[in-house]
Amino acid sequence: MLFIRTTVTLDPDVEKLLHERQYLTKKTFKAVLNDALRAALGPPQKTLPKLIPPTPMGLRTWIDPGGLSELADELEAETYLASRPR
Repeated sequence: MLFIRTTVTLDPDVEKLLHERQYLTKKTFKAVLNDALRAALGPPQKTLPKLIPPTPMGLRTWIDPGGLSELADELEAETYLASRPR
């Protein structure tokens, strides 16, 4: 494995964050810095979107939820036709 030594100038807030992470994880400063760079520059993690649990709509048994968009279209058409001048 090839190691490269380089000098990096850190902003004070970034240095503080790295030292805090070093303290919490009990890792070396070098390890914390390398982990942070890998996480930031590595391939994006594929995460699934958070699923929302299904919720009952509270519809009567005779109401077809699949027909609600059709009903909305009909109401929109009726509203449009009623607003047009004759």
